Amino acid sequence: MRVMPMPADSNANGDIFGGWIMAQVDIAGAVLPYRVARGRIATVAVNEFLFKQPVSVGDLLSFYARVTRVGRTSVTVNVEVWAERNPNAWQVVKVTEATLTYVAIDERGQPRALPT
Repeated sequence: MRVMPMPADSNANGDIFGGWIMAQVDIAGAVLPYRVARGRIATVAVNEFLFKQPVSVGDLLSFYARVTRVGRTSVTVNVEVWAERNPNAWQVVKVTEATLTYVAIDERGQPRALPT
């Protein structure tokens, strides 16, 4: 997933809100578990979330997710966020890394086994 944060996503210091980044990580991280579960999932845990560098308006963020564990009902994913910044002296830096766990759920919102 790629996204560019806008001024409305920034705080008084001009940095992008951490909560905005967390929401984007959750969206990007959910794609693979959705495919594994072949249907509805829910985020059940944010196991780890590291902000390595601030993100600024104009940074182009790229989100890379990989499955690290598949359980009976859950899928754990690692998401790395990289920023492309400063077009005059191009830089690509890792700004965030997170591990999240998603659980497959049925139509009543109850955990269900992953398909085999």
